[in-house]
Amino acid sequence: MRLLPLLLWSTACAHVRPADPIPPHDSLTIDSAVLGEARVINVALPPGYDGERPFDVVYMPDGAVDEDFPHLANTLAALMAAGEVPPVLLVGIANTQRRRDLTGPTSVASDREVAPVVGGSAAFRRFLREELLPTIEARYRVTSRRSLIGESLAGLFVLETFFLEPDLFTGYSAHSPSLWWDDHALVRRAPDLLAARGARAQALYLTTGDETDIGPFTDALGALLTASAPEGLRWRYEPRKREQHHTIFRATTAAGLRWMLAPPAPPGAVGGR
Repeated sequence: MRLLPLLLWSTACAHVRPADPIPPHDSLTIDSAVLGEARVINVALPPGYDGERPFDVVYMPDGAVDEDFPHLANTLAALMAAGEVPPVLLVGIANTQRRRDLTGPTSVASDREVAPVVGGSAAFRRFLREELLPTIEARYRVTSRRSLIGESLAGLFVLETFFLEPDLFTGYSAHSPSLWWDDHALVRRAPDLLAARGARAQALYLTTGDETDIGPFTDALGALLTASAPEGLRWRYEPRKREQHHTIFRATTAAGLRWMLAPPAPPGAVGGR
């Protein structure tokens, strides 16, 4: 039995998040036909939203007010106030069954033991595509430029979306993604998925801490991008080996947002480590 990923999950779940101030925000509920349940959505508006211009959007799993939404909203507010990122809306998706929604199928028995239901990422992505994104685009003034950010299992979902449905977002930020899932199948498939990917003007930020079951796979993904990043992808792999699984997100959120939300790269431009 693979104990280390389970230990990491237990540690992450047991970690008490700092008491971030809850920022002003809208809350709405989507009765999802795709997921068969109601989902709470939190939306933080940027300064200047009272005007007429549209804004880019950052989407995040783990988006309840008692999850990572306050941290990300406050970080974005500070970055926007300093002029380090453009004004954006933040859309947080509150969890119901986190391990179901953020994991794909797995052939590893110990993976399937972490929750009553796993492997629901395709349905969760369909919820985003068919229900959440149209709802946000109908209710708010937004552009077609949208990004996705997450850590741990949410980071796995970010990368799975980047590889399997790349046109859903224009920016991706994955922090210590749980790439060990399904015997690191996503990393093993990455060469073929990158080779099949056409040119797109997109951004990807990738980071990891000291996790021994995540770091080697993110290192491998960084090496693959160095060798064969697709045309138009502006990417950065920034390992932070002094950080732990429960500290990596707060240590790298601002860096990921700066990279992901920077203006689109000129044609043919890429980034690197």
